[in-house]
Amino acid sequence: MEMEARRQNNKGDNMAAMVEETTVDWRGRPSSPNKHGGMRAATFVLGLQAFEIMAIAAIGNNLITYVINEMHFPLSKSANIVTNFVGTIFILALLGGYLSDSYLGCFWTMLIFGFVELSGFILLSVQAHLPQLKPPQCNMLTEGDHCIEAKGIKALVFFVALYLVALGSGCVKPNMIAHGADQFNQNNPKQYKKLSTYFNAAYFAFSVGELVALTVLVWVQTHSGMDVGFGVSAAVMAMGLISLVSGTLYYRNKPPQGSIFTPITQVFVAAILKRKQVSPSNPHMLHGSQNNASNNIVAISPDSGNLLHTQRFRFLDKACIDVEDGTTTKESPWRLCTVTQVEQVKILISVVPIFACTIVFNTILAQLQTFSVQQGSSMDTQLTKSFHVPPASLQAIPYVLLIIVVPLYDTFFVPFARKITGHESGISPLIRIGLGLFVATFSMVSAAIMEKKRRDAAVNSGKILSIFWISPQFLIFGLSEMFTAVGLIEFFYKQSLNGMQAFLTAMTYCSYSFGFYLSSLLVSLVNKITASSSNGGWLHDNDLNKDRLDLFYWLLAALSLLNFLNYLFWSRWYSRSSPPQQHTLIKDDFNHYSFNSSKHIGDEIIPIP
Repeated sequence: MEMEARRQNNKGDNMAAMVEETTVDWRGRPSSPNKHGGMRAATFVLGLQAFEIMAIAAIGNNLITYVINEMHFPLSKSANIVTNFVGTIFILALLGGYLSDSYLGCFWTMLIFGFVELSGFILLSVQAHLPQLKPPQCNMLTEGDHCIEAKGIKALVFFVALYLVALGSGCVKPNMIAHGADQFNQNNPKQYKKLSTYFNAAYFAFSVGELVALTVLVWVQTHSGMDVGFGVSAAVMAMGLISLVSGTLYYRNKPPQGSIFTPITQVFVAAILKRKQVSPSNPHMLHGSQNNASNNIVAISPDSGNLLHTQRFRFLDKACIDVEDGTTTKESPWRLCTVTQVEQVKILISVVPIFACTIVFNTILAQLQTFSVQQGSSMDTQLTKSFHVPPASLQAIPYVLLIIVVPLYDTFFVPFARKITGHESGISPLIRIGLGLFVATFSMVSAAIMEKKRRDAAVNSGKILSIFWISPQFLIFGLSEMFTAVGLIEFFYKQSLNGMQAFLTAMTYCSYSFGFYLSSLLVSLVNKITASSSNGGWLHDNDLNKDRLDLFYWLLAALSLLNFLNYLFWSRWYSRSSPPQQHTLIKDDFNHYSFNSSKHIGDEIIPIP
């Protein structure tokens, strides 16, 4: 028995070594599980996340005020500048994910583009401080027609600074999540459980950063000037970079894998070139099939980069057909791919519908940052005799809730749910996303009811309701965001796409861009379709007492509910078509332990989710 236990322990050590070889320390040497990784290393990344979102949110939420009052751009142009800036950040997240996975690695991508973002903040502060880089002072409310718009070198410096911030932030964002998650070895049962805790902690750090930005930093901008405000954002970003660098000795880094798009493109090219070939009925005959491998490994670790054949999207299997032509010449990789390559492409295709179902969710978020703020502007904002609540500060309400709820969720709910479901995250990421999408519907229901109440009171009796009447829609959405946003990031990161974690994380940020673009499209369509109504359209005027914002909110609630039902279909399809992710097992043990087992051999065998 002692010899058998020793044999199993040796196997477990070999397995751990095999996984650790895929990560390196700051010098490029194989990382050590005792020195590198874990929550200690991830904490330094969480520091960067909190400070970075603090800096960028303070800019984004008050940028429109600056471009109108200081740069004297017209209202419509100012709105486009802000939306283009925000959209560019999230689109550039794809670039950051690609560079990280393909060439630079997460740490160096964050460090390089973190300094790019910092330089943008510094240049914005300088531009806002020097009169030579701004048009002459002018009150846009009273002298709008006579104010001189920023042009030439003044506009150039402003836009260069702004898009340095966008480039830096976009490339840093996906790598913060991915690098923090990389600190946890998914083949270690204790660390695998902590991965879910890390994702909750990452969202907690995000919420703290947003809350400080929407309160303290916006207050500084308002009372001390935008030059000081931009300077504070630069200082906060510098603190984030210091936090990142401070953890250098503790990080386990995943080396870049080379171009992540080349293997994907090869699969499609090879499948098209061999489209007339007939796929073998036995998947063991496919090139590079792990089902027929001669080594000891029969179930594959996510970190190992090898995947088993599945039956979904079988037309892609033709890329793995090895054509015998009587010669010893090997086929080009553009004509013959491995099963692992094909399976990674299948995974990438499979997650697209899940991603698409979150776009409507972010369209709702867009309303809370635009129309709901406008709602608040038409309500009684007085809190005390001398203090009025800024309508834009209502966006801080969800983050106050999240700062309280997220730790409670991870401390109490996850362990309780884990005992019932057996899932390391308490509930699976797919269920978590679904809960968030369902709850988001009630945010728009609350918004519609409150807007009807506000409008009727203003039109029928001239009564102005308190701004706190619309706080429930922010609270409900904050709760739904805790489920959907964290669940989506966890779901994408845990996909068995070797070397593509940062790029997949970047895809979650693109959902924000698409959600805001869909919001703009919906507003235009609604106005066009309802233009024949008596008041000229639901959102035709700038006066909410004449518009029918409540009907627009009901439309969004209906779309959100339909989106939830659509999500149920795709999540069920994904669950049926995708095998459970399998962790490393040794062939000698395969006869005794099922893939669906949670049993351990010694301390090394990993529970299967």
